[in-house]
Amino acid sequence: MTKKLITLSSIILLLFIPERILASSGKILIPMDEVQTDHLRAYGLAYWCLDKAGLNVEWLLNFRGGSFMVDETPRIIERAIVLGVSYQTIDFSAANRIYSRIEEENMEVILLEKAPKIAVYTPPGKEPWDDAVTLALNYAEIPYDTLWDKEVLRGELVKYDWLHLHHEDFTGQYGKFYAAYRHAAWYQQGMLESEHSAREAGYNSVPEYKAAVARAIRDYVYDGGFLFAMCSATDTIDIALAAEGIDIVPPEFDHDPVDLGAQQKLDFSKTFAFTDFTLEMNPMVYEHSDIDISDYDKAMGAVYDAFTLFEFSAKYDPIPTMLTQNHTFLVKGFMGQTTFFNRPTIKPEVTILGDIQKTAKVKYIHGSKGKGTFTFLAGHDPEDYKHAVGDPPTRLDLHKNSPGYRLILNNILFPAAKPKKQKT
Repeated sequence: MTKKLITLSSIILLLFIPERILASSGKILIPMDEVQTDHLRAYGLAYWCLDKAGLNVEWLLNFRGGSFMVDETPRIIERAIVLGVSYQTIDFSAANRIYSRIEEENMEVILLEKAPKIAVYTPPGKEPWDDAVTLALNYAEIPYDTLWDKEVLRGELVKYDWLHLHHEDFTGQYGKFYAAYRHAAWYQQGMLESEHSAREAGYNSVPEYKAAVARAIRDYVYDGGFLFAMCSATDTIDIALAAEGIDIVPPEFDHDPVDLGAQQKLDFSKTFAFTDFTLEMNPMVYEHSDIDISDYDKAMGAVYDAFTLFEFSAKYDPIPTMLTQNHTFLVKGFMGQTTFFNRPTIKPEVTILGDIQKTAKVKYIHGSKGKGTFTFLAGHDPEDYKHAVGDPPTRLDLHKNSPGYRLILNNILFPAAKPKKQKT
């Protein structure tokens, strides 16, 4: 009877021992170089280890494409098999050899400790396939919440570590689709719904409403939030911030004239990334400012628009190194409402992560504001070169090893990193 009680007690005790304590046989290496069968779901596996298994994950910067390593447990192996992710079990001796190599070369070990809580800023009813980040999150099986203007202005961003913005126009000009789609039913319906939401929230116009949302997002970053944006959200949020209190919107959008001298009144000290840009206030031009270089009429394909990722010092610059982890330095291009950032409009303190060298075209940037950070990636969908309204969704099961989508997922894991002391 005593022996049975001891056995039962032992089983109960084991149920409450953290999985990391039970792990003793070695490590699981999740390679992120060319041998990985599914790079995108490998990020999902790393997130799952943090979120569900309660295990820390080591991100091995610049080692085999930015591989991950975690204590070996049966559950992780089972999860890797379910996700179709390549892995290797190694003993502690092999792990120590990896650590030694990392110490000697331009590599670093970054400890990921806590799964970040993720929010995607998107309107109710928005198709998830129209946003590359929600496609990536869904495919990698990483959980997230969605929120919109009401939630942002209610202060709900404080619940989240990481916020994504995508196909949005914070200037209140409906994406500058006026010339091509002003007679389309979906455009007119969207305009009516936006005007109703603005009035309901107590604002005189959609531009005023969206500008208030932009300021709330700016405050979120200053308070320590991690912001990631793509496509038109990248430049329109900065335009809205610079134009606080100034009417830069033609009457075709807000039914009243622009302020005289609006361009000269812009305050670039309020922006995240861009400065000294010139507004495009013609409603018939599909552009917001000269921040963007899109070359819609000269689009020559993904290979022609390929951009190069910078190689950073992993030990001295771990943050940009995390954001550029990949199995290739050359990433094929992709267009969007904002396709490339115009180099002269980028603030000098902003870090350029990827560009077309010896041109004005910058694709990928990062910076900090207050206690938080922002990262902007130009373009709409890394695997759909010239995405158009109504195009079918991208199937990520056909792009499991997409370098462009890896950049998105680097950003999702970045907030989980434990800060390291700056090397001197």
